Amino acid sequence: MLKRAPSVLAMLLGATLSLSSSSLANTSDLPDIGTTAGGTLTIDQERNYGDAYMRILRASQPVINDPVLSEYISSLGYSLVANAEDVKTPFEFFLIRDRNINAFAFFGGHVAIHTGLFLHANSEGELASVVSHEIAHVTQRHLARRMEDQARKNPVTLAALAGSILLAIAAPEAGIAALTATQAGAMQSAINYTRSNEKEADRVGMNTLIKAGYDPHAMPSFFGRLADQYRYASKPPPMLLTHPLPEDRITDSRSRADAYPINPAAPSLEFHMAKARVVARYVGISSDGAMDWLERKEKSASKAMKPTYEYGKALVYLDTKQLDKAEELLLSLQKQFPHSNFVLDALSDLNIEKKTPEKAEALLKEALKIKPRNPVLQINLANVMIEAEKNEQAVRMLQRYTHDNPNDTNGWHLLSKAHANLSDPANELAARGELYALNANWNRAIQSFTQAAQISELGSLQQARFDARIDQLLQQRDQFMALQN
Repeated sequence: MLKRAPSVLAMLLGATLSLSSSSLANTSDLPDIGTTAGGTLTIDQERNYGDAYMRILRASQPVINDPVLSEYISSLGYSLVANAEDVKTPFEFFLIRDRNINAFAFFGGHVAIHTGLFLHANSEGELASVVSHEIAHVTQRHLARRMEDQARKNPVTLAALAGSILLAIAAPEAGIAALTATQAGAMQSAINYTRSNEKEADRVGMNTLIKAGYDPHAMPSFFGRLADQYRYASKPPPMLLTHPLPEDRITDSRSRADAYPINPAAPSLEFHMAKARVVARYVGISSDGAMDWLERKEKSASKAMKPTYEYGKALVYLDTKQLDKAEELLLSLQKQFPHSNFVLDALSDLNIEKKTPEKAEALLKEALKIKPRNPVLQINLANVMIEAEKNEQAVRMLQRYTHDNPNDTNGWHLLSKAHANLSDPANELAARGELYALNANWNRAIQSFTQAAQISELGSLQQARFDARIDQLLQQRDQFMALQN
């Protein structure tokens, strides 16, 4: 499934190494603020690069497909985008399972957040300050502006320019390793350019943060604490490699924040539940380690925040099959937060483990009356239906779900499983083909749909549908490969 990804990543690394020292040496001239960067990349081209790179990341990085966390980070991101200026592209927010502190944005409005960021952010405002900063990189078109600046001085291909920048953002160590192969002056000019963009992203991002109702002091508070923590570290986190934090940048951020009154927001229950979920499941520590962290935090937490740590403990109990302990906590949380998707998702998992999927089905159907077509509730209900051997119902729901959420791998995975349970190999292959395509594994995707078409009834509507999808995939593959030229 992931066989093709390394070659594409190797292409991007090769593009990085192929940049001449002269092209890097000319990146210190910051383009005028507000340039459209239209001379190098159009918005449509940015979207094409963004889509291609997102497929590469799905295949090569541990992208988290957790419906609840995806909903939380997307909701946070979209609330900030709604208050941002110069938004010219749709946005997509996603999480990568990595304890390193990092976040990065790339073409087409894609914003990645490492789970390590949750561990170091003390509030939703601090997390929002990082996300708003990354949104600003997109709205100010920093990648395209940098490419435009390089292209004016050196006739390299868009693929080489895009490859070098994308690689340096997502894999800073590889990007810096490539830079060290060039002269010191070239490296310094690239760093200077980056720092100029960082300051602009701080300024624009803080405006977004304020308009969205967050305390602007959250930004210098988080950045200052991060700089202090790693000031003398021999190996700083990736975020400080791609987002340098010199003292003047922190000072500027603090000065801008001081122009506004302190606006302390009430602690966000959803943020702390998301953080507890990350600790319980996505930072690579043992269940004992996660439980120890949750219990220590719970002791010093306010009464209002204690349920968030109880939620994290319930997840640990659930994942270690201590179902009675998990159930006691989750039923208590359900009484306090009957409409919380965090709690409803965990209760669904609990009932699956207890072999009582019908209870979860009733719970989720009731919740969907209040929040119709909610993706978290829908995907949980489809999963529960499969466990209850109601595969036909699950297929009908998942067909709608994948139409509305075509980039969610959860939907295609469950649809493939439901078709397999129904002994429907053609549609099982088709669903698997969509998964391959989402991971840039075009040949396997085309092969899956070809096999699906071959075993379909000759001349049937199903066969025609599969053939049409093969044509689309061939075109997408050609467009994807053309980005290298």
